[in-house]
Amino acid sequence: MAKVLLEKIYKTYKGDKGREVIAVEDVNLAIEDKEFLVLVGPSGCGKSTTLRMLAGLEEITRGNIFIEDRRVNDVPPKDRDIAMVFQNYALYPHMTVYQNMAFGLELRKFPKQEIKQRVKEAAQILGLSDEMLERKPKALSGGQRQRVAVGRAIVRKPKAFLFDEPLSNLDAKMRVQMRMEISRLHQRLETTMIYVTHDQVEAMTMGDRIVVMSNGRIQQVAKPLEIYNHPSNLFVAGFIGSPPMNFIEGRIITNGSNLAFQELSEKGDPGTILLNVTETQSKKLTGKVGQRVVMGVRFEDLGDKYSMPSHDPSHVIHGKLDVIEPMGVETHLYIFTGNHNLIARSTTHIQPELGHDLQININMEKAHFFDSLDKSKHKREAMGDIDQEAWQVACQRIA
Repeated sequence: MAKVLLEKIYKTYKGDKGREVIAVEDVNLAIEDKEFLVLVGPSGCGKSTTLRMLAGLEEITRGNIFIEDRRVNDVPPKDRDIAMVFQNYALYPHMTVYQNMAFGLELRKFPKQEIKQRVKEAAQILGLSDEMLERKPKALSGGQRQRVAVGRAIVRKPKAFLFDEPLSNLDAKMRVQMRMEISRLHQRLETTMIYVTHDQVEAMTMGDRIVVMSNGRIQQVAKPLEIYNHPSNLFVAGFIGSPPMNFIEGRIITNGSNLAFQELSEKGDPGTILLNVTETQSKKLTGKVGQRVVMGVRFEDLGDKYSMPSHDPSHVIHGKLDVIEPMGVETHLYIFTGNHNLIARSTTHIQPELGHDLQININMEKAHFFDSLDKSKHKREAMGDIDQEAWQVACQRIA
């Protein structure tokens, strides 16, 4: 069990023509003892590189890593007292399950009786039978192999466990099961765990805190519901949540005595959506009158008249029903407003017909507002060759 501190961590590589490529930039993290921390983000965001630097498998370009107040920058991986579980299991195919789990202890010259005891304890925790301990990896299912990989880490009784996308190779049902087992394991062992995934559902369900990364930088660190309900920027808002958050580009205008959100098309023409903002939102948006913003709303805060009755005629969106996805307990409705595609929720079994006009009510209390920067200006002055992800990161939350 240990606290882990990452202090101003950078990782750079030499790219084409000797140009410096930044993989991880200015990462600062304090991970508490016994905490389950999840690093999440799209492919190439730097999360696995950060984990591998912590493990000692990647050299740090700049910065410091501390494990229990011990600076480990130059400490070999085997001496950091951590255990890592890899995506591809990394089991020795010619060894039995028992031998795979015992191998690391044998290298460290542990007594045979202690090795046997530790392997048996780990097998019991993970539900690996005595018969299974005698099998070789090729005779195991994907889920069983992952249990063995976790067991190999458990027997070492490390100060911290590192997981690098350990469930990526499993089918959907097995991922759910292993997700629960790893969470139970954390509760039982009461050990610091740092877990990397690109799956935001894993992040939301497993982590005590979530670290959202993009383009090598940390975008937000918070508890799962804090990130879900108060995303720091447009990127975090769109990445966390399934289905993803709906975004509508527009501007803030005055509408009588109220402030309102006016939808805009790509060309900047007013669209059909006009929504009065709430009193609380109005206080934060007063300085944005006339400016472009992006309004975000979760699909569960958009609903048909049966699922979300509305008493405010200004909180209504009209569009054509494009796609219906029955999910069992609810139905997802895909609506085209003329400028934007939105996902709404229905809890009724009354199915409207495709192509028909549909009224969708919105819970404006749950709407989010973000800056919508001028992409051409932003590219010229701030980001160089800007991509969509970088632009989203720059669009900060305002309400």
